[in-house]
Amino acid sequence: MQATRLIDIGIIRTEEVPIPTPAPGEVLIRVEACGICGTDRHLLHGEFPSKPPLTLGHEFAGIVVGCGEGVTIPEGTRVTCDPNTWCGRCENCLRGRVNLCLRNVATGLGRDGGFAEFCAFPAHKAHILPADLNPLHGAFCEPLACTLHGIDIGAPKAGERVMILGGGVIGMLALQLCALAGAEVMLVTRSTSKQALGRRLGAAETAGTEAEARALWPKGADLVVECAGVTDTVESAPRLTRDGGRVVILGVLPAGQKVQIEPFDLLFREVQFLSSFINPFTQERAAAMIAAGRLQLDPLISRTLPLEEAAAAIAAPARPGEIRAIVLPQG
Repeated sequence: MQATRLIDIGIIRTEEVPIPTPAPGEVLIRVEACGICGTDRHLLHGEFPSKPPLTLGHEFAGIVVGCGEGVTIPEGTRVTCDPNTWCGRCENCLRGRVNLCLRNVATGLGRDGGFAEFCAFPAHKAHILPADLNPLHGAFCEPLACTLHGIDIGAPKAGERVMILGGGVIGMLALQLCALAGAEVMLVTRSTSKQALGRRLGAAETAGTEAEARALWPKGADLVVECAGVTDTVESAPRLTRDGGRVVILGVLPAGQKVQIEPFDLLFREVQFLSSFINPFTQERAAAMIAAGRLQLDPLISRTLPLEEAAAAIAAPARPGEIRAIVLPQG
């Protein structure tokens, strides 16, 4: 089969590899769709921990075509993969912080992932999706699960003002979740096309810069969710938060990247500066929301591409205005 593999830091290519045989407790799926995440680009450049050589891809769904010993999921079932496999035994797992597992093995980062025609992974990390679900929608379960965790931390309330910084897939999902919670939402992104989409998805206001956002909401937002993963938006997030408000950092900056924050401002205005990491116990909720059609996902699909173009797409920056590119390993 063909698979797009991180050979080493800075080296990625699509090559022929054997179809994996599912071990006891594993499923083998025929991958239908796998999203290209900003983390995949960080992995390529050594800005996020990984264990090459391995097949990339952690946002994927497909059809079960084989099962290892002890697995009861019927062949032909459509599933999405929760990529994070906690150990359940380390000190963090034992205090319920499984997303901080000291021995987590992540599919697509620590073991072969979904940029391939077939992928094997632990069956208890396979979440069943409806047989008639659009396969492309299954690839949104993992980013939605991560977004749900961040929104759980931020806890938007009906009637509050929430500002979303960044118009990528996480920002657009966060926007919809906050709107569903009854919050008044502003999307801040320089892209005019993403501003227009944000309004269609439920944003009451849109802005292109920090100054424009401050002009619209002079007192700031009750909750600011940073989804862009860039220095400017992380630094501006507290300034856009009202007194006593909350900031949640959902965007991923490269490892080692520094930002400037004024602790006195956080203290004097009692702004909570919070962070959110991956998807503890939220993958099933994400799959259920997607299965129920609670979110608009089609507008977030910027393009689809075949597996043979995946390496080049990951190696290149995201296209202007792109929200999510999805690889179709089966063509």
